[in-house]
Amino acid sequence: MGEIHRIDESNGHPTTELPGDTPTLRLFALLEMIASKDQLFTLQGLVEETGMAKPTLHRMLQQLEGAGLLTRQNNGRHYGTGVRLRRFAENLLLNDTHHGARHAILRNLVAELGESCNVTTLSGSEVVYLDRVETSEPLRFTLHAGSRVPAHCSASGKMILSQLSPAQRRRLLGRMPLERYTNKTVTDVELIETELKQVRRDGYAIDDEEFLPGLVCAAVLVPCATGNSNLCIAVQAPVMRLTPDKALKLLPALRRAADAIGEIENEVTDDGSPDLN
Repeated sequence: MGEIHRIDESNGHPTTELPGDTPTLRLFALLEMIASKDQLFTLQGLVEETGMAKPTLHRMLQQLEGAGLLTRQNNGRHYGTGVRLRRFAENLLLNDTHHGARHAILRNLVAELGESCNVTTLSGSEVVYLDRVETSEPLRFTLHAGSRVPAHCSASGKMILSQLSPAQRRRLLGRMPLERYTNKTVTDVELIETELKQVRRDGYAIDDEEFLPGLVCAAVLVPCATGNSNLCIAVQAPVMRLTPDKALKLLPALRRAADAIGEIENEVTDDGSPDLN
C-alpha cells in the first residue's frame, strides 16, 4: 500500500463509476469502492470521485451509516468502514468455499511440524484466527477459529503490519490499545516500528512470549497475487519445545504451506471469477 491520501484529494483524476441496475447494487458498489481504499473519505470527496450528485451520495451514506456498515470518524465529516462491514468480511474468510482445502494444508503442516498451526488475518487492531489445527502434544495452548489476539504483540500481526508504509503503520499503531501482556511485550511505537522494518526485511515474524508467557510463535505471509497480503500462516508451541532459534528451522515448511494456500486463494478461472471446482 502507498501513502494514505483521503479520497477528496483526487487531484483531477478520472471519476469512478458506480455500477448497478438497482439502488441496492449501487450501494454495494459504493461499499466495494470504499473497502478497496485504505483511507478516510468525505461526502465531497466521493462526489468528486464518482461524479454522482451530492444529495444522492448523502442519502446513500446515511443508509450505510444507519446499517452499521460505515461510521463517522474524526470531526464527523470523514467516514470509515463500520464494525458490521468488517465482521462481514471476517465471516466470508472464515466460511469461504476454499476452507476445506486450506484446512487440509494446515493439517498436513501440523503433522510435519508436530506443533499447532493457524491461518490468520488482520482486522483493525486484532489478528483473527480463520483456521487452526492443534498438536496432539498434551502440553499446548488451545485456541480456536474465531479467536482474536492483539496485532502489536503477535507474529501474524507484525507480519501483516510490516507491509504497510510507515505513515499507515503510525496511523494504525496510534489507534491501537498497545497493552502490555508480558514483560516482553513491546508497547513503544518507535521500537515497534524498528522491529516491523526488520520483519519486512526478514520475511518472517516471531512472537517471543510477547502475548502469553511461555508461548513462542513464528509467522509468514500467504502470497497474494494482487498486492499486499492479509493472510498469514503461523506455528505456535510452548517455549520448552519451540525457541525463536528453533522456529527459524521451521520457516521452509511454513513457506511451503503458505505458497500452497496462496495458490488456492489466488485460484481463478479464465474469466476472472473464483474457481469453485
